Amino acid sequence: MEVELSIIILSYNTQKFIEDCLESVTKAAINVSGGVEIIFVDNASTDRSLEEIKKLKIKNESKNLKIKIVESEKNLGYAGGNNLGLKEATGKYILFLNMDTLVYPEAFSDAIQFMEGDKEIGAMTPKTILVSGGMDPDCHRGFPSPWASLTYFLGLERLFPKSKLFGQYHKLYLDLSKPHEIDAGFGTFMMVKKEIIDKVGVWDNRYFFYGEDLDYFYRIKKAGYKIMFYPKPLLTHYKGGSSGLRKESRKFSSVSRETRLKTAKASVEAMEIFYRKFYKDQFSSWVTSLVILAIKVKGSFRILKHYLS
Repeated sequence: MEVELSIIILSYNTQKFIEDCLESVTKAAINVSGGVEIIFVDNASTDRSLEEIKKLKIKNESKNLKIKIVESEKNLGYAGGNNLGLKEATGKYILFLNMDTLVYPEAFSDAIQFMEGDKEIGAMTPKTILVSGGMDPDCHRGFPSPWASLTYFLGLERLFPKSKLFGQYHKLYLDLSKPHEIDAGFGTFMMVKKEIIDKVGVWDNRYFFYGEDLDYFYRIKKAGYKIMFYPKPLLTHYKGGSSGLRKESRKFSSVSRETRLKTAKASVEAMEIFYRKFYKDQFSSWVTSLVILAIKVKGSFRILKHYLS
């Protein structure tokens, strides 16, 4: 089977989402002209996720849809898990897809057709709808420069969402009804050409959870390729199904406080890794010191919140 699309889906204690996610993926795969392979990477789940995936594999495989299962002996995080999946991927296009999503029937075919229309596109993310309603703003992001981060964390973007000055974190002042270039989408639905991955390399394993997708988009853009936003909604996102950091997703998952604390700490570490990797040499030492201090203060409050909840 010649593979047009490889879909890499990570699982870590996401048993509640698996059946619905796979059902939606199977329906969308029918509309892809070439073969499709789904690569499930189980990141050492402690629930029955792996057993559920194995059961559904037998039920859903077909001539043009193959399902591979990769079992990790330990939780490697989002970057490490995706890298395991990449070792098995053979498609022309690679889609990194979160388990806590429901894709629409035309999602894959529309995304591929969109990318086929411009050879300069390296990666794309479509408009994504939250299960709680409205667009997930993280599908349309700017890079977290010191100014963008400052205005975001101070709440100025929320107060002035259409302001170009204060809205650099999500760039919601752009026309969301039309396709356009952005800095970054997110790993929830991130389609990349395989040839681009071959050029820029795999995910950075220093990130455990959060920040790794921004890193990847940054590297793709730095290599000279476009990151595009596709304005047609192609999926619904529960958001936070594995981490439990989002209030709106906790009723759909059973994430322990230990896991929430671990991912909260990882999200703080990710901010510092990204800044030191890409911005440290762009700004003066006093700006860097101030940014790192702000990250640690912000992170302390985030961790404390989940420790107390």
